[in-house]
Amino acid sequence: MKETDSAKLIAIVEDDPDVARIIEQVLRDFGFRTVWCRSAGDLLRRLRTLAPDLCIIDLGLPDMDGIEAMQRVKAQSPCGILILTGRAHVSDRVMGLELGADDYVLKPFEPRELVARVRSIVRRREGSETTARQIAEFGGWRFNLGNNQLIAPNGEEHALSTAESELLRVFVNNPNRILQREKLMGSRDIAPTDRAIDVRISRLRRKLEPDPQSPAFIKTVYGAGYLFLAAVSWSSDKG
Repeated sequence: MKETDSAKLIAIVEDDPDVARIIEQVLRDFGFRTVWCRSAGDLLRRLRTLAPDLCIIDLGLPDMDGIEAMQRVKAQSPCGILILTGRAHVSDRVMGLELGADDYVLKPFEPRELVARVRSIVRRREGSETTARQIAEFGGWRFNLGNNQLIAPNGEEHALSTAESELLRVFVNNPNRILQREKLMGSRDIAPTDRAIDVRISRLRRKLEPDPQSPAFIKTVYGAGYLFLAAVSWSSDKG
């Protein structure tokens, strides 16, 4: 169970350190990775380089109304959103759901229920993405996430290893976003000296790039990670 959830990064936007600590602990106990943001501004700044799978957003933030924060997050990121609120008004929760939140949890909350809600959102979103976002097209290339088939602009099919397919899957789901090496390695804990991801990048470049020494798609952002520089469009695999 931990293996399936451990690659998922959850951003917690909560100004109360005690509440944030509880959320982080229970999510980590169930295999998730977490990052804590004390304010909406903190999260929005981090979204420039961070690609969370889900954001847990408290409606009562010190610098911005939680509903506004949620809308700004949705404009920047395709991540799921779980509203956490102590507000008793039904209208707040309804508004949040109507504006695109995936679910909400009321304070005080039962930690195991929170984990169940997080898992439900993550799995639901994965299922819908698999159905509706199966073929990624970029720069004339077609990558079928259903069977890992990669077809070049000239129609030639390229064989990808499982590791290369996983890497390209992360890239096409996060185009034009700087991705840290940890994100690209998935659930593995890596040391600064671990060059496995760089080897994968090099192999994928040799298949995708006309000139691997001067890559057009997979750019190295020194000191930050890698950037998949491409406009990605999606279609389903229905013949």
